[in-house]
Amino acid sequence: VAADEGILHASGSGMPPVTKDYCIIYNSNWVSLPKTLDNATFRALENLTSTVLCSPTEVPSGLMKDKAVVVMRGNCTFLEKARIAQNSGAKMLLIASKSRLSAISDNKTDFEDVTLPIALIRYNDIVDMQLVLGNEVNVTLYSPPLPEFDYSMVVIFLIAVFTVALGGYWSGVAELENLKAVASPGERETRWKKEENVTFTPVTVILFVVICCVMLVLLYFFYKWLVYVIISVFCLASAMSLYNCLAALIGEIPFGQCRITCSNKTIEVRLIFLAIFCIAAAVVWAVFRNEDRWAWILQDILGVAFCLNFIKTLKMPNFKSCVILLGLLLLYDVFFVFITPFITKNGASIMVEVAAGPFGNSEKLPVVIRVPRLEHSASTLCDLPFSLLGFGDIIVPGLLVAYCRRFDVQTRSSSVYYISCTIAYAVGMVLTFIVLALMKMGQPALLYLVPCTLITSSLIAWRRKEMKKFWKGSSYQVGWRP
Repeated sequence: VAADEGILHASGSGMPPVTKDYCIIYNSNWVSLPKTLDNATFRALENLTSTVLCSPTEVPSGLMKDKAVVVMRGNCTFLEKARIAQNSGAKMLLIASKSRLSAISDNKTDFEDVTLPIALIRYNDIVDMQLVLGNEVNVTLYSPPLPEFDYSMVVIFLIAVFTVALGGYWSGVAELENLKAVASPGERETRWKKEENVTFTPVTVILFVVICCVMLVLLYFFYKWLVYVIISVFCLASAMSLYNCLAALIGEIPFGQCRITCSNKTIEVRLIFLAIFCIAAAVVWAVFRNEDRWAWILQDILGVAFCLNFIKTLKMPNFKSCVILLGLLLLYDVFFVFITPFITKNGASIMVEVAAGPFGNSEKLPVVIRVPRLEHSASTLCDLPFSLLGFGDIIVPGLLVAYCRRFDVQTRSSSVYYISCTIAYAVGMVLTFIVLALMKMGQPALLYLVPCTLITSSLIAWRRKEMKKFWKGSSYQVGWRP
């Protein structure tokens, strides 16, 4: 059984006519739709969503003749509806569904006489069609080929590589300040009070991966409640992260350092306004998060800040911990994408279901960088109007890049590890996009990013004869004595 995505092109009766496209699902084994609108035949739309068309007596005689008819989904089969519509003179049958659009499948051998096009459409789109185009609407169906490549991927690539490179560099700057503080006993205590880094050990790495697995499974079963918890956590964490990122930039500006004193503590006025701005940005996103026209920009800004702050704050103590973390999360990604379809009842992967919102939930998890697709296709209307990259595909390899940068600082190795690992990350992203274009299905990016970054880092350490030191980390991180 084939389920295909297509486009319903609707035109209003005004002058000039207003047009709009909507997603449809059809079965290419039953009907072949044209690939373009050239020489398309338009049909007047007859809205019969007050009936399910399971009986010929439900519709007055002559109302369907030479028209495109839309009815509600009911207990009878698609082909039973189609036969009734065809016998009444209809030229196209649209079946409106209030739930998620699914594959159209019936036993066609018993309905060989049915030849009119059948398509499934969202009920909300029918309502929108009447609001936007009016009551007199003409429609036609077509199914343009899926574009080989969408240029939104270039934007995703630039955002990801920029975030990983900047996060690693920022981590190196913090490491250099730590080393200077260690070398200067007078600054050591002050620096340690300011330090907010958290160091991962192999045990905490394993615990972190277990928590990720448990959380994903809980989201799959209790999505409609937990999604709002994740949205709340994202708002709080992203506001704090945006503040930390912008505060680091503002700290380099030598003017505007007016301070006020409160409870024996002094704080810069500009930092107070910065905190208000960051909180407001998170609140605005939370209120307008479903506004597709511009909310994605704010989500991406908050997401980049979150990833930068995470990469800078979370320290991997050695290459051993990096290998454990990246290896386990690679297995986690592959298992929940490729293995779980054999376990779930509907044959869909848990990772994809959670990313899309299980069971038709309209709320989406704000844990992705998203950019609107630039190439027009049925997929952009149906379920993938955005190109997506999960935060984990930035943060996880970013932690290795950050470790490479800190190792460069500790060993004064002229950024060779940092630059090589960043380039390897970029190569892994390109490989991900190539496989995505070839296979026409979502890919676990870590499947390509992890080998590229780990192998490259290992080769550099082996070539420089520093593998032992790179594997165990510097003696400074184990314990320093002045």
